[in-house]
Amino acid sequence: MRIRYLSYLALSVMAAFLIVAAKAFALSTVADIALGVGIVMLIVSLSILARSRGDLASALVGAVSALVSAWIVVSTLVFSNSTVDDVTFYSAIVAGVLALVGLTAHELRAERVVHSLEVGSDERQPEPVCDGRPLAA
Repeated sequence: MRIRYLSYLALSVMAAFLIVAAKAFALSTVADIALGVGIVMLIVSLSILARSRGDLASALVGAVSALVSAWIVVSTLVFSNSTVDDVTFYSAIVAGVLALVGLTAHELRAERVVHSLEVGSDERQPEPVCDGRPLAA
């Protein structure tokens, strides 16, 4: 499994946790949880961005996820708890959507590679023959 896939999966799980936490816990608890999870999301997003290696989709998703995560962290330090609750909820929705976009882009890229390998392998290897007749029947 690729590390980028696991990173997107981790981002989506953390975003889902923040969405639930924003509606289930007390305001001060949400602020503390959002700060911690936001920092971890920022680290994961920056690692996706650093490992993008020319992949525009991964670089874009990593950069926007890093901005959203940084916004979660800054909002917990600047705003009141009631505002942090709303900001965390909506920012977590955006982060979750970005993680799903990243997962989809990753899977589409992997599917395209597998498809090109399957198509390319048939074209490159000649069919084995014996006495002018194909061996595979």
